[in-house]
Amino acid sequence: MAVVSLVGSRIMDGLDNVPVDLADPGEGGGRVHVWVETIETNADDSASSTYLMARLPSNARILGMSQVSWDDLASTAATLDIGVYNQSGKSDITDDADALNNGLAAGTATTGNSLIADIANYGLPLWDFVNGQTTDPKVDLDVKVTVLDADLTAAGTITCEIFYVTD
Repeated sequence: MAVVSLVGSRIMDGLDNVPVDLADPGEGGGRVHVWVETIETNADDSASSTYLMARLPSNARILGMSQVSWDDLASTAATLDIGVYNQSGKSDITDDADALNNGLAAGTATTGNSLIADIANYGLPLWDFVNGQTTDPKVDLDVKVTVLDADLTAAGTITCEIFYVTD
């Protein structure tokens, strides 16, 4: 076994350089903002139904403490995806239905499921979750939950808590 001394790759690596490379705004500090939204679903919402949960600035860095919770919404194989969407005509990004998370089992009540599927992506700006997006469109983007794979069979609640920094 080896003893190692590692430096974090996003912020600390730059701070360890000579001369120092400062972190991007919101990356190495900043004020935390929170967005909390709740949706009441119907027992007969069909697959492809969407629920608008948030409208955030594209440069919002989504923190790992962000989470989504839901009641038991289905006795079938319905799943929930969490995506990032363009507001019609506001930017040229392509809607990405599973940008943040996908395949969440709607038939099992869950509290505090991570909003972001991959822990390596904690702290990335919202626009960076969109497949194929290479620059910040500098607009507000929508975060939506989409029902997929089957219809819902029970009414219930979906709640998102999104923690983010922009400065």
